[in-house]
Amino acid sequence: MTEFVKGKVSDRAKYFNAFNLIKGIGPISLKKILSRFDSLEDAWSANLNELRQAGLNRSTLEQIKYQRPKINPDREIERLIKEGVDLITINDKAYPELLKEIYIPPPLLYIRGNLKSSDRISLGVVGTRQLSAYGHRITPLITADLARAGLTIISGLAKGIDTLAHKAALKANGRTIAVLGSGLDKKNIYPQVNQHLSEIISQEGALLSEFPIGTKPFAQNFPQRNRIVAGLSLGILVIEAPKKSGALITARNALEQNRDVFAVPGSIFSRNSLGPNNLIKLGAKLVNQASDILDELNLDSKKD
Repeated sequence: MTEFVKGKVSDRAKYFNAFNLIKGIGPISLKKILSRFDSLEDAWSANLNELRQAGLNRSTLEQIKYQRPKINPDREIERLIKEGVDLITINDKAYPELLKEIYIPPPLLYIRGNLKSSDRISLGVVGTRQLSAYGHRITPLITADLARAGLTIISGLAKGIDTLAHKAALKANGRTIAVLGSGLDKKNIYPQVNQHLSEIISQEGALLSEFPIGTKPFAQNFPQRNRIVAGLSLGILVIEAPKKSGALITARNALEQNRDVFAVPGSIFSRNSLGPNNLIKLGAKLVNQASDILDELNLDSKKD
């Protein structure tokens, strides 16, 4: 992966953004368009019949018909620049290699901050928003040791485990990346209580999203966000999660993407331990300390 430096948006990226602004066009539709046309610039000027030949359904074609005339690709890039948001497409060398490996990777990523080649050695740390004293204690301990060992910590900026993981990585002078289920414009950073934390992460690491600026944090966006957290990571560590939890969706994504899953065990009397304890029963690596993960991933105490 080539390092991504702020302000280096490729000219062709504006058409990725333009198509992404059309409701009804997601990763699958955009993949079809990319396969059919030499460039998205050509696709943007194509007529509906040509777009139909890309395999788009009637509903999507209707959305293109009514929304495309209202979108000015150059003006939309200016909006991104004003918000301090850059754009990486799947055709760019800076696009994370691990993420390319997943089923239907996001064709574009919005970013505030920088990506480094060292981010290829990363771990997702996820868990409940309603953590216990146990979660408060164990999350910073393990995450800080992982960050000091050189792993980039990936999480979702949510309250609870995510927040503690990001803060622990920063405190250990490590790298951290937050993947959001909303646009990266300041108005839609979620949760708003982490607005200041998001600014620090954008300076010391990166904020990422596949959603265009202006996208609100709708509930249906977060399962999509979770697959990116898993896709960017060598593995996922689950710390405290009830039986039904977004953290477990991320763990399932990791398994589907052939990534390692780690879990911190907890009391059988705690609902927050049901998730990780069950993952361990199903074969996840039991984790007591950071070295359990480093050993399993065959990493030295400090990555190259």
